[in-house]
Amino acid sequence: MEHRLQQLSKYAVMTLFSFISLYPIFLMIMSSFKTKKEITTSPLGLPHSFSFVNFIEVWNKVHFDEYFINSVFVSGVSVIIILIISSMAAFYLARYTFRWNGAVLFFFMLGLMLPMKLAISPLYMQLMKLNLLDSLIGLIIVYIAGHISFAVFLFFGFFGTLPKDLDQSARIDGCNDFQVYYKIVLPLMRPAMATVAITDLIHVWNDFFYPLVFIKSTEKGTIPLGMLNLFGEYDTEWNLLFSGLTLSSLPMIIAFLIASRQFIEGLTAGAVKS
Repeated sequence: MEHRLQQLSKYAVMTLFSFISLYPIFLMIMSSFKTKKEITTSPLGLPHSFSFVNFIEVWNKVHFDEYFINSVFVSGVSVIIILIISSMAAFYLARYTFRWNGAVLFFFMLGLMLPMKLAISPLYMQLMKLNLLDSLIGLIIVYIAGHISFAVFLFFGFFGTLPKDLDQSARIDGCNDFQVYYKIVLPLMRPAMATVAITDLIHVWNDFFYPLVFIKSTEKGTIPLGMLNLFGEYDTEWNLLFSGLTLSSLPMIIAFLIASRQFIEGLTAGAVKS
């Protein structure tokens, strides 16, 4: 009986936290179908009708398709390059010992200790000298530099848990160093890859600060920057804003559902010893 009560209490707490986490998403989706009047008079109620008028209007009014393509390009390229560079760097640091091994690892860790936003002024000046202001390529470089430290830190820990006997066996079979990394070690790191990919993808996709500072042209803006157009000086079109937020959150929800199993394995790896 006591064990059953403990299980019920655990499920009750989990249900409560799930409701707290999911209710804002539910409220956002429901508000995207409401009119502006309904949001004002009944903000927590259900919409009177489920119409896609708001989605069509926000898609045409703020050129959502351009912002969506820019966000996909910036987020996709940034995450792919982060995964490639950080996994190779972490593999080398974890598998090879040299004189400056600890110093190089500490250099990457500095990126976790010192937030890049503190250096926004010199970063702005550097991009201006390189003619990368108001450029999606410049924005991608900033995201790679800002997120690669976390990826190296996570990959370094995962590579350290893999036995080096795998490397030696692969070399006996004729693999060179890159083949050991690409064919043997990297496939075992899918949970870590999914963890880094989802975490960085969410940060880059939802970031508003860097596009606001470095992007000036409307046609080069990302979704968070495009949503700013819906905030007026005296009035805000909340129905269109919630519709835009719903559209922008769908790719992240789909990406998480696809990689959720690997993501959870990556977060819990090492928690249980066999």
